[in-house]
Amino acid sequence: MSVPLPTVRTGGQILIQVLCQQQVRHVFCVPGESYLSALDALHDAADITTVVCRHEGGAAMMAEACGKLTGRPSVCFVTRGPGATNAASGIHVAAQDSTPLVLLIGQVSRDALGREAFQEIDYGLFYNALAKHVEQVHDVARLPEVMSRAFHTACNGRPGPVVVVLPEDVLSDSAQVVDLPEYHRLHSEPAPADMARFATLLANARQPVVLAGGRNWSRASRAALHEFSQRWQLPVTTPFRYQDVFDNTDAQYVGDVGIGMNPQLENALTEADLVIALGVRLGEVTTGNYTRLRVPLPYQQLVHVHPGVEELGRVYYPTLAFPVSAPVFALALSALQPAAQLPWAAHGRELRDSYLRWTTPADTPGAVNLAKVVAHLSETLADDAIVCTGAGNNTGWLHRYFRHRGTGRQLASTSGSMGYGIPAAIAAALVFPERQVICVVGDGDFQMTGQEIATAVQYELSIVIIVINNAMLGTIRMHQEMRYPGRIRHSDLSNPDFCTLADAHGLGSERVSTTDGFAPALQRALAASSSTLIELITDAEAISHTTTLTELRARSSR
Repeated sequence: MSVPLPTVRTGGQILIQVLCQQQVRHVFCVPGESYLSALDALHDAADITTVVCRHEGGAAMMAEACGKLTGRPSVCFVTRGPGATNAASGIHVAAQDSTPLVLLIGQVSRDALGREAFQEIDYGLFYNALAKHVEQVHDVARLPEVMSRAFHTACNGRPGPVVVVLPEDVLSDSAQVVDLPEYHRLHSEPAPADMARFATLLANARQPVVLAGGRNWSRASRAALHEFSQRWQLPVTTPFRYQDVFDNTDAQYVGDVGIGMNPQLENALTEADLVIALGVRLGEVTTGNYTRLRVPLPYQQLVHVHPGVEELGRVYYPTLAFPVSAPVFALALSALQPAAQLPWAAHGRELRDSYLRWTTPADTPGAVNLAKVVAHLSETLADDAIVCTGAGNNTGWLHRYFRHRGTGRQLASTSGSMGYGIPAAIAAALVFPERQVICVVGDGDFQMTGQEIATAVQYELSIVIIVINNAMLGTIRMHQEMRYPGRIRHSDLSNPDFCTLADAHGLGSERVSTTDGFAPALQRALAASSSTLIELITDAEAISHTTTLTELRARSSR
Protein backbone atom coordinates (compact mmCIF):
# COMPACT_ATOMS: atom_id res chain seq x y z
CA MET A 1 0.00 0.00 0.00
CA SER A 2 1.47 3.35 -1.00
CA VAL A 3 1.74 6.17 1.52
CA PRO A 4 0.63 9.55 0.17
CA LEU A 5 3.38 12.13 0.24
CA PRO A 6 2.88 15.40 2.09
CA THR A 7 2.75 18.62 0.16
CA VAL A 8 5.91 20.16 -1.22
CA ARG A 9 7.89 21.87 1.57
CA THR A 10 11.13 23.75 1.87
CA GLY A 11 14.14 22.12 3.49
CA GLY A 12 13.68 24.43 6.45
CA GLN A 13 10.08 23.27 6.91
CA ILE A 14 11.06 19.61 6.53
CA LEU A 15 13.82 20.04 9.10
CA ILE A 16 11.62 21.68 11.71
CA GLN A 17 8.90 19.07 11.16
CA VAL A 18 11.55 16.42 11.86
CA LEU A 19 12.32 18.14 15.17
CA CYS A 20 8.62 18.13 16.02
CA GLN A 21 8.40 14.42 15.16
CA GLN A 22 11.37 13.78 17.46
CA GLN A 23 9.53 15.51 20.34
CA VAL A 24 12.08 18.33 20.56
CA ARG A 25 10.70 21.01 22.88
CA HIS A 26 13.56 23.54 22.95
CA VAL A 27 15.95 24.75 20.27
CA PHE A 28 18.87 26.79 21.59
CA CYS A 29 20.42 29.11 19.03
CA VAL A 30 22.05 32.32 17.97
CA PRO A 31 20.23 33.30 14.75
CA GLY A 32 22.31 33.41 11.58
CA GLU A 33 21.74 34.23 7.92
CA SER A 34 22.79 30.75 6.82
CA TYR A 35 19.63 29.13 8.22
CA LEU A 36 16.96 31.78 7.69
CA SER A 37 14.63 29.22 6.08
CA ALA A 38 14.72 27.09 9.24
CA LEU A 39 14.17 30.15 11.45
CA ASP A 40 11.12 30.98 9.37
CA ALA A 41 9.78 27.44 9.82
CA LEU A 42 10.31 27.64 13.59
CA HIS A 43 7.80 30.51 13.54
CA ASP A 44 5.05 27.95 12.89
CA ALA A 45 6.31 25.25 15.30
CA ALA A 46 3.98 25.81 18.23
CA ASP A 47 5.43 22.95 20.30
CA ILE A 48 9.03 24.20 20.13
CA THR A 49 10.38 27.06 22.23
CA THR A 50 13.17 28.78 20.33
CA VAL A 51 15.65 30.11 22.88
CA VAL A 52 17.77 32.93 21.49
CA CYS A 53 21.09 33.04 23.31
CA ARG A 54 23.86 35.65 23.43
CA HIS A 55 26.76 33.40 22.41
CA GLU A 56 26.94 30.06 20.65
CA GLY A 57 29.05 28.60 23.47
CA GLY A 58 26.23 29.39 25.88
CA ALA A 59 23.66 28.00 23.46
CA ALA A 60 25.53 24.70 23.11
CA MET A 61 25.94 24.39 26.88
CA MET A 62 22.22 25.04 27.37
CA ALA A 63 21.43 22.30 24.87
CA GLU A 64 23.87 19.96 26.61
CA ALA A 65 22.27 20.64 29.99
CA CYS A 66 18.84 20.04 28.47
CA GLY A 67 20.05 16.68 27.20
CA LYS A 68 21.33 15.76 30.68
CA LEU A 69 18.03 16.71 32.31
CA THR A 70 15.72 14.96 29.86
CA GLY A 71 17.87 12.07 28.65
CA ARG A 72 16.77 12.94 25.13
CA PRO A 73 18.84 14.42 22.29
CA SER A 74 18.67 18.19 22.59
CA VAL A 75 19.18 20.64 19.72
CA CYS A 76 21.49 23.59 19.21
CA PHE A 77 21.34 25.61 15.97
CA VAL A 78 24.23 27.88 14.93
CA THR A 79 25.39 29.62 11.82
CA ARG A 80 28.55 28.87 9.86
CA GLY A 81 32.13 29.90 10.64
CA PRO A 82 32.38 31.82 13.92
CA GLY A 83 28.99 30.54 15.06
CA ALA A 84 30.05 26.93 14.61
CA THR A 85 33.46 27.38 16.20
CA ASN A 86 32.00 29.26 19.17
CA ALA A 87 29.75 26.27 19.86
CA ALA A 88 32.72 23.93 20.20
CA SER A 89 33.04 24.48 23.97
CA GLY A 90 29.56 23.09 24.56
CA ILE A 91 30.10 20.21 22.15
CA HIS A 92 33.25 19.27 24.06
CA VAL A 93 31.17 19.10 27.25
CA ALA A 94 28.60 16.87 25.51
CA ALA A 95 31.36 14.59 24.23
CA GLN A 96 33.16 14.11 27.55
CA ASP A 97 29.92 13.98 29.57
CA SER A 98 28.27 11.48 27.19
CA THR A 99 25.25 13.70 26.58
CA PRO A 100 22.93 13.23 23.59
CA LEU A 101 22.90 16.41 21.49
CA VAL A 102 22.33 17.35 17.85
CA LEU A 103 24.21 20.42 16.61
CA LEU A 104 22.75 21.92 13.44
CA ILE A 105 25.12 24.19 11.51
CA GLY A 106 24.12 26.47 8.65
CA GLN A 107 26.63 26.21 5.80
CA VAL A 108 27.45 28.09 2.61
CA SER A 109 25.48 27.11 -0.49
CA ARG A 110 26.49 23.95 -2.30
CA ASP A 111 27.77 25.85 -5.34
CA ALA A 112 30.34 27.62 -3.12
CA LEU A 113 31.61 24.58 -1.23
CA GLY A 114 35.36 23.98 -1.37
CA ARG A 115 36.22 27.54 -2.37
CA GLU A 116 36.77 28.89 1.16
CA ALA A 117 33.68 30.97 0.70
CA PHE A 118 32.62 33.52 3.30
CA GLN A 119 32.85 31.78 6.73
CA GLU A 120 33.14 28.34 5.14
CA ILE A 121 34.67 25.52 7.22
CA ASP A 122 35.00 21.81 6.60
CA TYR A 123 33.06 20.60 9.64
CA GLY A 124 33.99 16.98 9.08
CA LEU A 125 37.58 17.98 9.82
CA PHE A 126 36.72 20.50 12.53
CA TYR A 127 34.31 18.40 14.61
CA ASN A 128 35.44 14.86 13.84
CA ALA A 129 37.47 14.52 17.05
CA LEU A 130 34.59 15.77 19.26
CA ALA A 131 31.39 14.42 17.75
CA LYS A 132 30.14 10.85 17.44
CA HIS A 133 29.21 11.58 13.84
CA VAL A 134 29.44 14.52 11.43
CA GLU A 135 27.35 14.63 8.26
CA GLN A 136 26.61 17.25 5.62
CA VAL A 137 23.28 17.16 3.77
CA HIS A 138 23.57 17.50 -0.01
CA ASP A 139 19.99 16.66 -1.03
CA VAL A 140 16.90 18.19 0.56
CA ALA A 141 14.98 14.93 0.04
CA ARG A 142 17.42 13.12 2.37
CA LEU A 143 16.83 15.40 5.34
CA PRO A 144 14.52 12.92 7.17
CA GLU A 145 17.04 10.10 6.68
CA VAL A 146 20.01 12.15 7.91
CA MET A 147 18.14 13.55 10.90
CA SER A 148 16.81 10.12 11.90
CA ARG A 149 20.37 8.84 11.81
CA ALA A 150 21.51 11.80 13.91
CA PHE A 151 18.96 11.21 16.68
CA HIS A 152 19.53 7.46 16.79
CA THR A 153 23.31 7.93 16.92
CA ALA A 154 23.17 10.65 19.59
CA CYS A 155 21.27 8.58 22.16
CA ASN A 156 22.27 4.95 21.59
CA GLY A 157 25.40 3.20 22.83
CA ARG A 158 27.51 5.78 24.61
CA PRO A 159 25.46 8.96 24.07
CA GLY A 160 27.14 12.02 22.61
CA PRO A 161 26.91 14.93 20.17
CA VAL A 162 26.13 14.57 16.47
CA VAL A 163 26.77 17.38 13.99
CA VAL A 164 24.54 17.93 10.95
CA VAL A 165 25.72 20.51 8.41
CA LEU A 166 23.03 22.22 6.35
CA PRO A 167 24.00 24.19 3.23
CA GLU A 168 21.86 27.29 2.89
CA ASP A 169 20.37 26.27 -0.45
CA VAL A 170 19.40 22.82 0.87
CA LEU A 171 17.23 24.57 3.44
CA SER A 172 15.64 26.80 0.78
CA ASP A 173 15.12 23.98 -1.78
CA SER A 174 11.81 22.11 -1.83
CA ALA A 175 10.84 18.45 -1.90
CA GLN A 176 8.07 15.96 -1.15
CA VAL A 177 9.20 13.59 1.60
CA VAL A 178 7.70 11.21 4.15
CA ASP A 179 8.06 12.29 7.78
CA LEU A 180 9.69 9.61 9.92
CA PRO A 181 8.43 8.70 13.42
CA GLU A 182 10.33 9.36 16.61
CA TYR A 183 13.72 7.70 17.09
CA HIS A 184 14.09 4.40 18.96
CA ARG A 185 16.09 4.20 22.16
CA LEU A 186 17.66 0.76 22.15
CA HIS A 187 18.02 -1.22 25.37
CA SER A 188 19.96 -4.40 26.01
CA GLU A 189 19.48 -6.56 29.10
CA PRO A 190 22.17 -8.15 31.28
CA ALA A 191 22.75 -11.76 30.30
CA PRO A 192 21.57 -14.26 32.97
CA ALA A 193 24.95 -16.02 32.96
CA ASP A 194 26.72 -12.72 33.63
CA MET A 195 24.30 -11.88 36.44
CA ALA A 196 25.02 -15.27 38.00
CA ARG A 197 28.75 -14.60 37.82
CA PHE A 198 28.21 -11.15 39.34
CA ALA A 199 26.31 -12.74 42.23
CA THR A 200 29.26 -15.07 42.84
CA LEU A 201 31.78 -12.21 42.80
CA LEU A 202 29.68 -10.27 45.29
CA ALA A 203 29.12 -13.26 47.55
CA ASN A 204 32.88 -13.92 47.70
CA ALA A 205 33.85 -10.29 48.33
CA ARG A 206 35.19 -9.05 51.64
CA GLN A 207 35.33 -5.28 51.04
CA PRO A 208 33.18 -4.24 48.05
CA VAL A 209 32.39 -0.66 46.98
CA VAL A 210 29.69 0.55 44.58
CA LEU A 211 30.56 3.52 42.35
CA ALA A 212 27.15 4.71 41.12
CA GLY A 213 27.01 7.02 38.12
CA GLY A 214 25.30 7.21 34.76
CA ARG A 215 22.30 9.13 33.46
CA ASN A 216 18.59 8.52 32.79
CA TRP A 217 17.76 7.10 36.21
CA SER A 218 14.02 6.58 36.59
CA ARG A 219 12.25 6.44 39.95
CA ALA A 220 12.03 2.67 39.59
CA SER A 221 15.73 2.17 38.78
CA ARG A 222 16.82 4.52 41.58
CA ALA A 223 14.60 2.64 44.02
CA ALA A 224 16.05 -0.66 42.79
CA LEU A 225 19.62 0.55 43.41
CA HIS A 226 18.75 1.79 46.90
CA GLU A 227 16.99 -1.45 47.78
CA PHE A 228 19.92 -3.51 46.47
CA SER A 229 22.50 -1.51 48.45
CA GLN A 230 20.42 -1.73 51.62
CA ARG A 231 19.77 -5.45 51.18
CA TRP A 232 23.47 -6.15 50.76
CA GLN A 233 24.61 -3.36 53.14
CA LEU A 234 26.92 -2.05 50.43
CA PRO A 235 28.81 1.25 50.75
CA VAL A 236 27.81 3.44 47.79
CA THR A 237 30.00 6.19 46.41
CA THR A 238 29.38 8.44 43.42
CA PRO A 239 31.86 9.47 40.72
CA PHE A 240 32.91 13.04 40.01
CA ARG A 241 29.75 15.13 39.55
CA TYR A 242 27.29 12.26 39.68
CA GLN A 243 26.33 12.87 43.32
CA ASP A 244 22.63 13.13 42.48
CA VAL A 245 22.46 9.48 41.38
CA PHE A 246 22.17 8.21 44.97
CA ASP A 247 20.37 9.91 47.87
CA ASN A 248 23.13 11.39 50.02
CA THR A 249 20.97 11.04 53.16
CA ASP A 250 20.73 7.25 52.69
CA ALA A 251 22.66 5.25 55.31
CA GLN A 252 24.58 3.42 52.55
CA TYR A 253 25.96 6.61 50.96
CA VAL A 254 29.60 7.23 51.91
CA GLY A 255 30.63 10.19 49.74
CA ASP A 256 31.85 11.22 46.30
CA VAL A 257 34.99 10.15 44.49
CA GLY A 258 36.76 13.04 42.81
CA ILE A 259 38.97 16.01 43.61
CA GLY A 260 39.76 16.72 47.28
CA MET A 261 37.81 13.67 48.45
CA ASN A 262 37.61 12.25 51.95
CA PRO A 263 41.00 10.51 52.55
CA GLN A 264 39.35 7.64 54.42
CA LEU A 265 37.03 6.99 51.48
CA GLU A 266 39.96 7.14 49.06
CA ASN A 267 41.75 4.49 51.12
CA ALA A 268 38.63 2.33 51.14
CA LEU A 269 38.41 2.50 47.34
CA THR A 270 42.05 1.59 46.78
CA GLU A 271 41.86 -1.22 49.35
CA ALA A 272 38.55 -2.65 48.09
CA ASP A 273 38.58 -6.16 46.67
CA LEU A 274 35.54 -5.52 44.41
CA VAL A 275 34.56 -2.27 42.68
CA ILE A 276 31.13 -2.17 41.02
CA ALA A 277 31.29 0.78 38.59
CA LEU A 278 27.87 1.77 37.24
CA GLY A 279 27.53 4.01 34.20
CA VAL A 280 30.88 5.80 34.57
CA ARG A 281 33.83 5.79 32.17
CA LEU A 282 36.38 5.70 35.02
CA GLY A 283 38.07 8.84 33.74
CA GLU A 284 41.01 10.79 35.11
CA VAL A 285 39.25 12.76 37.86
CA THR A 286 37.29 9.86 39.30
CA THR A 287 40.34 7.59 39.31
CA GLY A 288 42.74 10.21 40.71
CA ASN A 289 44.87 10.49 37.58
CA TYR A 290 44.45 6.74 37.00
CA THR A 291 45.98 5.81 40.38
CA ARG A 292 42.99 4.69 42.47
CA LEU A 293 42.72 1.68 40.18
CA ARG A 294 45.85 0.24 38.58
CA VAL A 295 46.12 0.47 34.78
CA PRO A 296 45.40 -1.73 32.91
CA LEU A 297 44.67 -4.54 35.41
CA PRO A 298 43.24 -3.19 38.67
CA TYR A 299 44.22 -4.74 41.98
CA GLN A 300 40.49 -4.76 42.72
CA GLN A 301 38.12 -7.04 40.87
CA LEU A 302 36.17 -4.70 38.61
CA VAL A 303 32.59 -5.07 37.48
CA HIS A 304 32.11 -2.37 34.84
CA VAL A 305 28.61 -1.44 33.64
CA HIS A 306 28.45 0.98 30.70
CA PRO A 307 26.25 1.23 27.58
CA GLY A 308 29.21 2.05 25.30
CA VAL A 309 30.98 -1.20 24.46
CA GLU A 310 34.02 0.80 23.35
CA GLU A 311 34.49 1.97 26.96
CA LEU A 312 34.62 -1.54 28.45
CA GLY A 313 38.28 -2.52 28.60
CA ARG A 314 39.42 0.77 27.06
CA VAL A 315 41.62 1.71 30.05
CA TYR A 316 40.81 -0.85 32.72
CA TYR A 317 40.49 -4.58 32.13
CA PRO A 318 37.22 -5.60 33.82
CA THR A 319 36.71 -8.85 35.66
CA LEU A 320 33.15 -8.71 34.36
CA ALA A 321 31.66 -6.24 31.88
CA PHE A 322 28.02 -5.40 31.17
CA PRO A 323 27.32 -3.42 27.95
CA VAL A 324 24.08 -1.98 29.35
CA SER A 325 22.99 1.26 30.96
CA ALA A 326 23.33 1.60 34.73
CA PRO A 327 19.55 2.04 35.31
CA VAL A 328 18.77 -1.11 33.30
CA PHE A 329 21.39 -3.02 35.30
CA ALA A 330 19.90 -1.74 38.56
CA LEU A 331 16.47 -3.08 37.63
CA ALA A 332 18.00 -6.55 37.22
CA LEU A 333 19.39 -6.63 40.78
CA SER A 334 16.18 -7.50 42.61
CA ALA A 335 16.74 -11.25 42.24
CA LEU A 336 20.09 -11.19 44.03
CA GLN A 337 19.73 -12.16 47.67
CA PRO A 338 22.64 -11.98 50.16
CA ALA A 339 23.82 -14.61 52.57
CA ALA A 340 23.10 -14.19 56.27
CA GLN A 341 26.58 -12.84 56.96
CA LEU A 342 27.90 -9.73 55.22
CA PRO A 343 31.52 -9.31 56.34
CA TRP A 344 31.78 -5.75 55.06
CA ALA A 345 28.71 -4.33 56.83
CA ALA A 346 30.64 -2.86 59.78
CA HIS A 347 33.18 -1.30 57.44
CA GLY A 348 30.36 0.34 55.50
CA ARG A 349 28.97 1.86 58.69
CA GLU A 350 32.43 3.23 59.51
CA LEU A 351 32.60 4.86 56.07
CA ARG A 352 29.17 6.41 56.58
CA ASP A 353 30.27 7.84 59.94
CA SER A 354 33.42 9.16 58.27
CA TYR A 355 31.30 10.84 55.58
CA LEU A 356 29.15 12.56 58.21
CA ARG A 357 32.27 13.86 59.98
CA TRP A 358 33.85 14.94 56.69
CA THR A 359 30.77 16.96 55.75
CA THR A 360 30.36 18.71 59.08
CA PRO A 361 31.31 22.39 58.48
CA ALA A 362 34.46 23.60 60.20
CA ASP A 363 35.86 27.10 60.62
CA THR A 364 37.48 28.72 57.59
CA PRO A 365 39.36 31.99 57.06
CA GLY A 366 37.39 35.12 56.31
CA ALA A 367 34.02 36.56 57.23
CA VAL A 368 32.15 34.20 54.87
CA ASN A 369 32.43 30.53 55.75
CA LEU A 370 31.61 28.71 52.52
CA ALA A 371 31.22 25.38 54.31
CA LYS A 372 28.41 26.80 56.47
CA VAL A 373 26.92 28.65 53.47
CA VAL A 374 26.71 25.45 51.43
CA ALA A 375 25.41 23.43 54.38
CA HIS A 376 22.63 26.00 54.83
CA LEU A 377 21.89 25.88 51.11
CA SER A 378 21.63 22.10 51.34
CA GLU A 379 19.26 22.24 54.30
CA THR A 380 17.07 24.96 52.79
CA LEU A 381 16.49 23.88 49.19
CA ALA A 382 13.63 21.61 48.17
CA ASP A 383 14.33 17.91 47.61
CA ASP A 384 13.87 18.35 43.85
CA ALA A 385 16.04 21.47 43.50
CA ILE A 386 18.47 21.65 40.58
CA VAL A 387 21.93 22.89 41.55
CA CYS A 388 24.11 24.05 38.66
CA THR A 389 27.84 24.72 38.82
CA GLY A 390 30.68 25.67 36.56
CA ALA A 391 34.33 24.93 37.30
CA GLY A 392 36.91 26.03 39.84
CA ASN A 393 37.89 25.45 43.45
CA ASN A 394 34.60 26.90 44.65
CA THR A 395 32.83 23.72 43.50
CA GLY A 396 34.77 21.71 46.07
CA TRP A 397 32.61 23.13 48.87
CA LEU A 398 29.48 22.01 47.03
CA HIS A 399 30.84 18.52 46.41
CA ARG A 400 31.72 18.15 50.07
CA TYR A 401 28.94 19.89 51.98
CA PHE A 402 25.84 19.75 49.76
CA ARG A 403 23.71 16.64 50.22
CA HIS A 404 21.65 15.73 47.15
CA ARG A 405 18.45 13.97 48.05
CA GLY A 406 15.12 12.97 46.57
CA THR A 407 14.85 13.88 42.90
CA GLY A 408 17.26 16.82 43.17
CA ARG A 409 19.77 17.18 40.37
CA GLN A 410 23.44 18.08 40.22
CA LEU A 411 23.92 19.81 36.88
CA ALA A 412 27.64 20.18 36.25
CA SER A 413 30.15 19.23 33.59
CA THR A 414 32.46 16.30 34.23
CA SER A 415 34.67 17.83 31.53
CA GLY A 416 35.45 20.66 33.95
CA SER A 417 34.42 23.41 31.56
CA MET A 418 34.28 26.94 32.91
CA GLY A 419 31.20 28.92 32.01
CA TYR A 420 28.81 25.98 32.29
CA GLY A 421 26.80 27.00 35.36
CA ILE A 422 24.70 29.86 34.03
CA PRO A 423 23.71 28.24 30.69
CA ALA A 424 22.87 25.04 32.59
CA ALA A 425 20.66 26.95 35.00
CA ILE A 426 18.81 28.62 32.14
CA ALA A 427 18.15 25.23 30.54
CA ALA A 428 16.99 23.83 33.87
CA ALA A 429 14.55 26.69 34.45
CA LEU A 430 13.13 26.24 30.94
CA VAL A 431 12.70 22.48 31.25
CA PHE A 432 11.48 22.52 34.88
CA PRO A 433 10.00 25.99 35.55
CA GLU A 434 8.26 24.73 38.70
CA ARG A 435 11.48 23.67 40.45
CA GLN A 436 14.06 25.69 42.35
CA VAL A 437 17.13 26.34 40.18
CA ILE A 438 20.34 27.47 41.87
CA CYS A 439 23.54 28.39 40.05
CA VAL A 440 26.77 28.53 42.09
CA VAL A 441 29.73 29.97 40.17
CA GLY A 442 33.07 31.61 40.82
CA ASP A 443 33.84 35.15 39.73
CA GLY A 444 36.02 33.93 36.85
CA ASP A 445 33.49 31.33 35.79
CA PHE A 446 30.66 33.88 35.75
CA GLN A 447 32.52 36.10 33.32
CA MET A 448 32.83 33.29 30.76
CA THR A 449 29.09 33.19 30.01
CA GLY A 450 27.64 35.91 32.25
CA GLN A 451 26.06 37.64 29.25
CA GLU A 452 23.49 34.83 29.20
CA ILE A 453 21.71 36.37 32.19
CA ALA A 454 20.10 38.53 29.52
CA THR A 455 18.61 35.31 28.12
CA ALA A 456 17.23 34.44 31.55
CA VAL A 457 15.56 37.84 31.74
CA GLN A 458 14.19 37.66 28.20
CA TYR A 459 12.45 34.35 28.93
CA GLU A 460 11.28 35.48 32.39
CA LEU A 461 13.07 32.71 34.26
CA SER A 462 13.50 32.43 38.01
CA ILE A 463 17.09 31.47 38.89
CA VAL A 464 19.18 32.17 41.96
CA ILE A 465 22.76 32.91 40.90
CA ILE A 466 25.38 32.82 43.67
CA VAL A 467 28.68 34.37 42.58
CA ILE A 468 31.60 33.45 44.85
CA ASN A 469 33.97 36.40 44.51
CA ASN A 470 37.53 35.96 45.73
CA ALA A 471 39.00 38.19 42.97
CA MET A 472 41.10 35.46 41.43
CA LEU A 473 41.14 32.25 39.43
CA GLY A 474 41.35 30.05 42.53
CA THR A 475 42.29 26.73 40.92
CA ILE A 476 45.14 28.27 38.92
CA ARG A 477 46.32 30.21 41.95
CA MET A 478 46.38 27.03 44.03
CA HIS A 479 48.51 25.18 41.47
CA GLN A 480 50.87 28.15 41.13
CA GLU A 481 51.35 28.24 44.90
CA MET A 482 52.15 24.52 44.93
CA ARG A 483 54.34 24.29 41.83
CA TYR A 484 55.85 27.78 41.44
CA PRO A 485 56.04 29.26 44.96
CA GLY A 486 56.89 32.92 45.11
CA ARG A 487 56.16 33.42 41.38
CA ILE A 488 52.44 34.11 41.46
CA ARG A 489 51.26 36.03 38.39
CA HIS A 490 48.28 36.24 36.05
CA SER A 491 45.66 34.61 38.30
CA ASP A 492 44.32 37.78 39.95
CA LEU A 493 41.07 39.24 38.57
CA SER A 494 39.89 42.82 38.30
CA ASN A 495 36.16 42.23 38.52
CA PRO A 496 33.14 44.34 37.65
CA ASP A 497 30.55 45.26 40.24
CA PHE A 498 28.46 42.10 39.90
CA CYS A 499 25.41 43.57 41.62
CA THR A 500 25.41 46.62 39.35
CA LEU A 501 25.79 44.31 36.36
CA ALA A 502 22.83 42.25 37.53
CA ASP A 503 20.76 45.38 38.10
CA ALA A 504 21.55 46.57 34.58
CA HIS A 505 20.11 43.32 33.20
CA GLY A 506 16.98 43.56 35.33
CA LEU A 507 17.88 40.99 37.99
CA GLY A 508 17.53 41.55 41.70
CA SER A 509 20.85 41.55 43.53
CA GLU A 510 22.41 41.43 46.98
CA ARG A 511 25.99 41.54 48.20
CA VAL A 512 26.80 39.30 51.19
CA SER A 513 30.02 39.77 53.14
CA THR A 514 29.31 37.70 56.28
CA THR A 515 28.16 34.13 56.86
CA ASP A 516 25.10 35.29 58.81
CA GLY A 517 24.04 37.50 55.92
CA PHE A 518 23.59 34.59 53.53
CA ALA A 519 20.48 32.91 54.98
CA PRO A 520 18.16 35.95 54.75
CA ALA A 521 19.51 36.86 51.30
CA LEU A 522 18.84 33.33 50.07
CA GLN A 523 15.32 33.38 51.52
CA ARG A 524 14.51 36.63 49.69
CA ALA A 525 15.95 35.26 46.45
CA LEU A 526 13.94 32.03 46.67
CA ALA A 527 10.77 34.01 47.32
CA ALA A 528 11.28 36.24 44.27
CA SER A 529 9.40 35.44 41.07
CA SER A 530 12.29 36.56 38.87
CA SER A 531 16.02 35.89 38.88
CA THR A 532 18.34 37.12 41.61
CA LEU A 533 22.12 37.38 41.88
CA ILE A 534 23.80 37.04 45.28
CA GLU A 535 27.45 38.08 45.41
CA LEU A 536 29.45 36.38 48.16
CA ILE A 537 32.65 38.19 49.09
CA THR A 538 35.11 35.51 50.20
CA ASP A 539 38.67 35.62 51.49
CA ALA A 540 41.45 34.54 49.13
CA GLU A 541 43.08 32.79 52.10
CA ALA A 542 40.34 30.13 51.87
CA ILE A 543 41.82 28.80 48.63
CA SER A 544 40.02 25.44 48.78
CA HIS A 545 37.83 23.37 51.07
CA THR A 546 40.86 21.32 52.23
CA THR A 547 43.60 23.93 52.75
CA THR A 548 44.53 27.62 52.97
CA LEU A 549 47.04 29.80 51.15
CA THR A 550 49.19 29.93 54.26
CA GLU A 551 49.24 26.15 54.55
CA LEU A 552 50.10 25.77 50.86
CA ARG A 553 53.01 28.18 51.19
CA ALA A 554 54.28 26.44 54.30
CA ARG A 555 54.30 23.10 52.50
CA SER A 556 55.98 24.59 49.42
CA SER A 557 58.79 26.11 51.51
CA ARG A 558 59.79 22.79 53.09
